[in-house]
Amino acid sequence: MGARETIRTAVRDVVPPAGLTRALAMQAMVAAVGSGLFHAGSAVFFTRALGLSAAQVGLGLSIAAGVSLLGTVPLGGLTDRYGPQRVWVVGSVLNAALFATYPFVGGFAGFLAVVVALAGVDAAVGVARQVYSINAVPPAERVTAMAYQRSSLNVGFGLGAVISGVVLAVDTITAYRGMVWFISTVFLVTALFVRRLPRLPQVARRAEPMSRLAVLRDRPFMVVSLLSGLLTAHGVLYLTVMPLWILTHTDAPKTVIAGLVLLNTVLIVLLQVRVSRGADTAAGAARASRRGGLLVALSCLVLPISAVTRGLLTVVVLVAAALLLILAELIESAGTWGLTATLPPAGERGAYVGALGLGVQLQYLIAPAGLTALGVTTGGWGWLPTAAIFVLVAAAIVPAVAWAQRTPRLGAEAPDPDMTPVP
Repeated sequence: MGARETIRTAVRDVVPPAGLTRALAMQAMVAAVGSGLFHAGSAVFFTRALGLSAAQVGLGLSIAAGVSLLGTVPLGGLTDRYGPQRVWVVGSVLNAALFATYPFVGGFAGFLAVVVALAGVDAAVGVARQVYSINAVPPAERVTAMAYQRSSLNVGFGLGAVISGVVLAVDTITAYRGMVWFISTVFLVTALFVRRLPRLPQVARRAEPMSRLAVLRDRPFMVVSLLSGLLTAHGVLYLTVMPLWILTHTDAPKTVIAGLVLLNTVLIVLLQVRVSRGADTAAGAARASRRGGLLVALSCLVLPISAVTRGLLTVVVLVAAALLLILAELIESAGTWGLTATLPPAGERGAYVGALGLGVQLQYLIAPAGLTALGVTTGGWGWLPTAAIFVLVAAAIVPAVAWAQRTPRLGAEAPDPDMTPVP
């Protein structure tokens, strides 16, 4: 009976319960197939099929990242005005249309136009998806529902990566064009899927809705956004900095990198729901964020040991550091969802969710170069200040959330209703 119960518990932590939570998780998995396929094959597509140089690709993606950063808050306001489901559907259709145009792009200017447009649409869709998930699920179940979506996302990413392997093996212009058209089809399927989700009643808003940028004046909330966003740098550490460290400072075989990526995917699928428990209140989410940050700091102290070990012991140290980072990711992600679900006011949730994403966007701008410089190019001593940074951010997140809780949100007159779906 003990083994059977363990298996049942494991299945419950991976397979969402029937109903809206399962529907949202399935949607996440379908959409992630397209995203995983493109992330794995986009670099080759841009250079082989579009004939762009690596410098042009990098410049275009950097400009698109800037657009996403600047547009997150105002585009998030569209969700408050038109409703998350409508924005989600329209955005998915626009994504499908933009991906369908990729094979016809000629030169850098056309490429830049498409990636910038995609960045803007993705910013709006990302907020709309989160707001719909929050509004559609009872408060006590919101973090768990997001955890199921994250688990399903990783399944979808894995499937997309497998498909990309086939495309890269074929390595023809036709295959690359078929790849982006397949992704376009995935977005159309997503739009149809989202359109069939239950309709939600419109959230009551103030008679005079606040400016789309007014949320930036909510200083306590913006401090939480900055700190929470910085803690998400665990992803850069895992996917960028740690592989570079392995290649340049250890005697571990290159195949270890692929193994650690696979380990990350598997553990997120299996453990994300279980680890997310307790983060469904603002205080619980803050504590989870703090634990995640401290685990990141601990991993920064373990990883440099691999520079002085040899053979199997090096691999053991790398796996230990990776496990700490994975656990940090699992816990910190739950903390972020808890903050997303509890702090924004119902009537202006789109603008606030967009503002919470500003910290993440800022992290994307500074973390790859900053953490690589500290952790890799210093030869090892830079891991100490890196760990110290995460300790300081982790220590600050709990009092920052408490400050935000004591401060009324802008546009908070509208209560957070029980969003019963309209049949």
